[in-house]
Order: sequence, then C-alpha cells, then structure tokens
Amino acid sequence: MARVTSGKVTHARHRKVVNAAKGYYGQRSRNFRTAAQAVDKANQYATRDRKNRKRSFRALWIQRINAAVREIDPSLTYSRFIHGLAEAGIEVDRKVLADLAVHEPAAFGEIVGKARAAITA
Repeated sequence: MARVTSGKVTHARHRKVVNAAKGYYGQRSRNFRTAAQAVDKANQYATRDRKNRKRSFRALWIQRINAAVREIDPSLTYSRFIHGLAEAGIEVDRKVLADLAVHEPAAFGEIVGKARAAITA
C-alpha cells in the first residue's frame, strides 16, 4: 500500500497563513512558524479592537453632542440634555444626534429647544 503524504494539504495551510502575513516585517512575513504566531496575535488584536471601536465612536459622539449643546445653551449639560430628550419622548440615537450637530445645526438647535422645554415643564 502506498504511503500517504499530506504535502498538498500542509502546503495549502502554510500558504494561507503566510499570505495572511503579507506586509509584516522580516521573517514574520516569510517563515511559517513566526508568521503563524504573528497572524494569531493580529487576530486577537482585531477581535479586541472591534469592541473598542464601538466604545471609541460612542465617546466621540458624546463629546460632539456635549460641545454642540453647550454652544447653544451654556447652562445645559450633556446629561441634562439626554434627560430632556427622554422626557420629551424624542428617541434619536447618539450617532444621529452627533451628525445633526455637525451638519444640521439649525435642526439640532430645535431638538435642544424641545429638550430644554421638557426639562423646565
């Protein structure tokens, strides 16, 4: 009976890993063993940073909303503005609010006015 070799399968697996390591520095892009370590670590970072990206964008939106609210009414804080939105029954997420604050200041001013009215009422 003929001896079974795994040449094709192993070569394909190694090629896949080395291709994933394209652009890495030195042996990390050429040597299978070091490329495999580098690709594994890169995938760990990618997984972690997908969550961090969501966190970072939310923080950015909050900063933009806070700056725009204080520009319109210096006595109104971000947290009081969000509370006013809830009281007024306005359900707009932070991404859209930040976009409105940057691109449509007049519309954002109307929303701030409604939130302020809901707090004082």
